[in-house]
Order: sequence, then structure tokens, then C-alpha cells
Amino acid sequence: MDFKKTAEEKRYWRKKNKFYYESLEKLFRDLIPANASVLEIGCAEGDSLNALDNKITAGIEYNEYEIESGEKKYPSINFYHIDVEAYDFDEKAKAINQKFDFIILSDLIGTLKDIQNVFERIKQFSHPHTKVIVTYHNYFWNPILKLGEFLGLKMKEPEKNWLYIQEIKNLLYLAGFDVIKTGGILLMPMRIPVISKFINKYFARLPLLRRLCLAGYVVANNDIREITSDPKYKTTVLVPARNEAGNIESILERIPEMGSGTEIIFVEGNSSDNTYEKIEEVIKQNPEKDIKLFKQPGKGKGDAVRKGYANATGDILMILDADMTVAPEDLPKFYNALASGKGEFINGTRLVYQMHEKAMRDLNKAGNIFFSNVFSWLLSQRITDTLCGTKVLFRKDYLNIVENRKYFGDFDPFGDFDLLFGAAKLNLKIIEIPVRYGERTYGETNINRFRDGMMLLRMCFFAMRKIKFN
Repeated sequence: MDFKKTAEEKRYWRKKNKFYYESLEKLFRDLIPANASVLEIGCAEGDSLNALDNKITAGIEYNEYEIESGEKKYPSINFYHIDVEAYDFDEKAKAINQKFDFIILSDLIGTLKDIQNVFERIKQFSHPHTKVIVTYHNYFWNPILKLGEFLGLKMKEPEKNWLYIQEIKNLLYLAGFDVIKTGGILLMPMRIPVISKFINKYFARLPLLRRLCLAGYVVANNDIREITSDPKYKTTVLVPARNEAGNIESILERIPEMGSGTEIIFVEGNSSDNTYEKIEEVIKQNPEKDIKLFKQPGKGKGDAVRKGYANATGDILMILDADMTVAPEDLPKFYNALASGKGEFINGTRLVYQMHEKAMRDLNKAGNIFFSNVFSWLLSQRITDTLCGTKVLFRKDYLNIVENRKYFGDFDPFGDFDLLFGAAKLNLKIIEIPVRYGERTYGETNINRFRDGMMLLRMCFFAMRKIKFN
């Protein structure tokens, strides 16, 4: 193979098909936080890595001429001359003494001889929370791409591997990765002013039509169940409490110890009863327990969550609603799911088990089911209950959500969507744990189903604009 000629040809076609590559670069920017470290396998001259503008970037490329050109163009990127399928890969890979947050394989799997082997090899660049992004060409576009080569609109390439999405997911699973998100871009892969942008921004995201996109992508987690024992994490249970004086003692009695210790944080929401005084009382009665109390500075559960989490010291952060319609005894299920690596964001769902007849009104339940289907589509992950109060994640991931909050803004009075949207933006694997939803035994609900229903509709349109049709 004439490596120099191949490098020059790739450079030419990348400029000629600039719209396609710019679209891939936008996809990577949407999927990868700005503070993440990134490694690209088959990086060519590093144009995609440079477009990310992340501080820690590295690329692996087998063509020495592309490496040479890339080092001149982008001195901040660390380039490594390695063939990921060569016999000496393990020896050469030792030079990369680093683990990365994200690993990109862009339009590479179609040319590999052993895809599973390459997936297995990149494990050595992965830490327990590494994510892999794989892009590929849709099988149904093969005749059109071949026609493009014939007409001189596309670089001529040898026959490729053509894989359906299920085959890619299976190969990742066999190599020890767990797929959390799939999608497609470029229903219209050529730049036509106004038309291309409109079709690719809206029509390409719709059910059925999105399956016809030229480029598909898969985001997968490193499956840490294979490489970690179950460590003990300190846990923070946040309890927003407004007009819940009659529940405080029971909450404290029923929250179990988890991991290496359980911190309980009450955030009192300017109650009209004696909730604040009752919490102060139980703190004095239980000096052996790690309990903190804060007065909520603003309004709404979202404000309370932010206040509590800003003062949390646990490795794992939980929310428990003070009405205890979700039993505190269920919290270890959430802890175990997160600590064992089965998920990265654990969401409770009240819509699996039968409920107490007074726990949720029929209209509320129907609304929850409707919105769960809408948000499953918007977030590209299965969500059956957006407003279940019990949500659990690692503190480090919450801090990343805070860092990325400027993308969404301070918009959510519930707190649920700030976390769900943030988790989706970070590509955290969201899994749900069914909980039995009980009847409130003290006080009255703070939910107004009509007012809050309108707020949910606003959230849907907000998510369409910021996540689905960004």
C-alpha cells in the first residue's frame, strides 16, 4: 500500500465531503463533555479530535504519513503510530500510559478484519467509566455510496463489513461493553442551503425515518462488572421536606445504613408547620447518626435538591421524598444497582407494580405513562416514570451535570429533569428500579396535576430543542 498516496487522497476527499465530516464532529461535540479525555482509533490527521477542542486528546493511526501531517497541524494532540490489528499491538500500546473517558471509532469497523478483537484491545485504554462511541454506515446506503464512487462524488474504497445495529451491539457486549444509546444522523448527507439543515435537524430524529440515516452511532459503557469487586461507597440520602413534620421520625428510623456509611441531609422548604423544629429535635435525639439540616433558600424541590447536594459528602447521592410514598427500605436496591455497575443513573419507576388505590389518581397515572413514552424517545433511553422522586447517581457524575448545567440553564422547579437531562447529555446509562408506590399517611401532596402537567409539556418542548433537535 502506498501510504503517502492514501493520506493525500483522504485529505482531498475530506475537504470535498466537508459537510459529512462536520456533521460527525458536531455529533462528537454533543456526546462528549468538554472536560473529558478522548482517544480516537484511526484518527487520520486528527481533524475530528481538533474539532472537539478538548484539552486531553490522543489518536492512534497506522498510516505514518497521516501521523506526520497531524503532528504538524495539531501539536497539542498526542499521536501514536500503531496498527490496532497488528501482532505487535500490545507492545506498542504500552507507550500510551493513560486511561481515557471516551474512545472514538469513527467509520472504522467497516474496514476491520476482526471487530471484536479490536473492541477487546481498546479495553486497556479504558477505566471503569470509559465510554466508547462507534459510528458506521447504514447498510441500506450501500448502493447509493457505490453510485457515488462511480460518479466521482466519493472516495473509492474496497468492500466493507456491513453490520446491522444488533450485530454491533452484540460484538460490543462480547468484548465487555454495554450499549446505552444508539442513534443516526444525516438523512440528507449533502449540503443544500436551508433544506439539509431542516431535514437533518428534525426529520432525521423522528421514529422510522431515523432508521434511514446514512450514519449510525452507538455509545457503550465499559462494563465494570467484569473488572471491579463491589466497593463500599459512602452514601448521602437527601430528604427535601416541606410540611412533613409528622413523617420526620419515621424517615430517620427507616433509612437503612448503606455502603461505608450513610449521611442524611434534610433540606427544609419554609414549611407552614413545625417541620424545621422537628428535624432539629430528631438530630439532638440521634447524635450517633450523620444528619445535617439546611433551610431551603428558594422554592421548589429542584432548589432543595441543589442546596442539599451542594453540601453532600457521599460518593453516592440519593433522593428520598419526605412523604415516603417510596419506602426508605427500597434504597439499598438503588445502591446495589449503582455500586455493582449495572447502571450509572438509577431512576425509580412507580408504574410496574400495582399501587394502593389512593396512591396515584387515574389522570395522573395516564399522564405519567404518556410523558414516559415521550421522554424515552427524547432521551434515547427507556424511561417509564420521569417524576418518581427517587433518583440515584455518583457524586462525581452529579458534579459533571452541574458543570454542564449552563447548556440547559436553571429551568427545572422539580429537580427531576435537571438530573435526567444532565444524565442523558453525559451519556450515563439510565436504568430503572420498580418501586411500590404507597399512599401518603401524613399531610397533603404538594403536586398540582394541571399546573405541573403544563410544566411537563414545557419540559417536552425544551428537551426537543436542547437534546433531540439541537
